Amino acid sequence: MRTLVFANFLAPNMISTYTDIARQVGQRLGMPATLVEGVSLDQLRQATVDVAFLCGLPYVRLLKEQPGMLRLLAAPVLDEPRYHDRPVYFSDVIVRQDSPSRSFAELRGRSWAHNVEDSYSGCFVTRYELHRMGESESFFGRVTFSGGHQESIRLVLAGEVEASAIDSHVLGIERVRNPRLTRKLRVVAVFGPSAIPPVVATARLPEELGARVAEALAALGNDPASRAQLAPGMIRRYIPVADEAYDEMRRMLDVVERRPPPIKVPA
Repeated sequence: MRTLVFANFLAPNMISTYTDIARQVGQRLGMPATLVEGVSLDQLRQATVDVAFLCGLPYVRLLKEQPGMLRLLAAPVLDEPRYHDRPVYFSDVIVRQDSPSRSFAELRGRSWAHNVEDSYSGCFVTRYELHRMGESESFFGRVTFSGGHQESIRLVLAGEVEASAIDSHVLGIERVRNPRLTRKLRVVAVFGPSAIPPVVATARLPEELGARVAEALAALGNDPASRAQLAPGMIRRYIPVADEAYDEMRRMLDVVERRPPPIKVPA
């Protein structure tokens, strides 16, 4: 029997939740399902997996590279009041509680950690904000790449960098698992709301089966058992999402990649 292969391209603190989601979808479809690590976007280009939990930025870029490469199946609605029952999330700029910085503007000349180049919430949205301000990354005193949101949090806590932009979903889960983070960290700026990372299908997944996977995802959260499985990942349910939801991300990408930031002329 065919095995439905899911891949996680998002933060590792969601692996257990995504494993449960893959298992539940498989059970609802009467077929085995497994979750593998998303190690390269070539897994999507070459369609070596069926379904992916994917950041919106690579979703937009891959469709620009090859229209039709991916199909939207669903998007999560997170279980916190700030999301207003919509498939959105934020990028929370964090500093240590004892930091003198009180706003994003006050981070000028300070050290900063992006997570990875392909991250919307952990890298791109900050670059867009700098562009909007007429600045470049030289706004910061030093910029490093941490490799992931959780590592960025660690770097801030350790005082190795002053600040970083963190996926609000990732940060929310980390705070639940380690309540002391609320006392140790402070949010000085919020970017968003933005369209949340979706669940997508690759060309390997037949359209009819993809429709069934989408239906199975949309059914999660409608019964006590599946709600209990989603709760540790702070997910309320999954809903259908249209490609147009990511148009704002496309617009921002066009601004950053095609237009240099304004040149500041000294007064």
